[in-house]
Amino acid sequence: MLLCAAIFTLSTGCASHEASTTASAGSVDPSAESTAMTVHITDFAGRSLAFSAPPVRIAALSNGDLNTVYALGGTLVGRPTSSHVAVPEAESVPQIGTTHSIDLEKIALLQPEVVLGNEPLNSKDIAAVESVGSQMMLTSANSVDDIKRQIELLGALLDKTAKAQELIQELDARIAQLQSAQPADKPRALIVYGAPGTYMAALPNSISGNIAELVGFTNIAAGYPSLENYPQYAQLSTERIIEANPQYVFIMGHGNPEEVTAGFLTEMERNPAWNSIDAVVNNRVTVLPSDLFGSNPGARVMEALDTLQAIRSKAAAP
Repeated sequence: MLLCAAIFTLSTGCASHEASTTASAGSVDPSAESTAMTVHITDFAGRSLAFSAPPVRIAALSNGDLNTVYALGGTLVGRPTSSHVAVPEAESVPQIGTTHSIDLEKIALLQPEVVLGNEPLNSKDIAAVESVGSQMMLTSANSVDDIKRQIELLGALLDKTAKAQELIQELDARIAQLQSAQPADKPRALIVYGAPGTYMAALPNSISGNIAELVGFTNIAAGYPSLENYPQYAQLSTERIIEANPQYVFIMGHGNPEEVTAGFLTEMERNPAWNSIDAVVNNRVTVLPSDLFGSNPGARVMEALDTLQAIRSKAAAP
């Protein structure tokens, strides 16, 4: 069971009487006629934040948070700087930078009550964001369970706990369905994560690695040592990859995904050793959508699960 992500303190008052009720996230005393509500949040960094009411002016630095806010029925006053937005209603929202590079001037201009950032990338930006009058709430997503916690946390922030639980239940039901249909012999897969000039193997403790395992793939990089600065990824080893002989190769890019993907495919073509692995022989090298796999998909994680499931089902069909 997910831990409650927040506590709501409901306060009511009149000329001669004042009462307060403390309840777990999403529960409200039906006898209380509240005129004010303080929202207390503990974010993924263990930081406590308080709001006098559920905030309505929210800005997000990642598409994962954007997707989740809109899935819960909320809106943003500032969105990540990106050429692709999956939520049409958010296309016209002003852009405020990314988790890697925030636009503090734009944030100050928009005056959001809270800016949604990444733990740990935006820990260094907390003081700057607070200096312009906003609070920063940090989330993270290295697994589907993290995304469920993220949905629950944002549901509490927006006073949309019922909708958050509905989304989580739908996700749990889909995962149970996927796992009940998995074959005993799970196909071997290599998941390549690329940023300009850098290529890494995604480990099971990354969001893409976790999604692949939930769908029923065996991650050949599971035993690779993690990188110190990127513990969800490992260095690519051509020798180990050839030895493991993956049946699928999945490629996802970050930053400029088209350029990253083209660069890796060129490297594969230049190395004759890659031509011998099953994934290449059987034409099972797939470029994954960057907005679903190159970063946290947030509430769109169901689409990511279904994308990999469709690939596995197609190959398994007679």
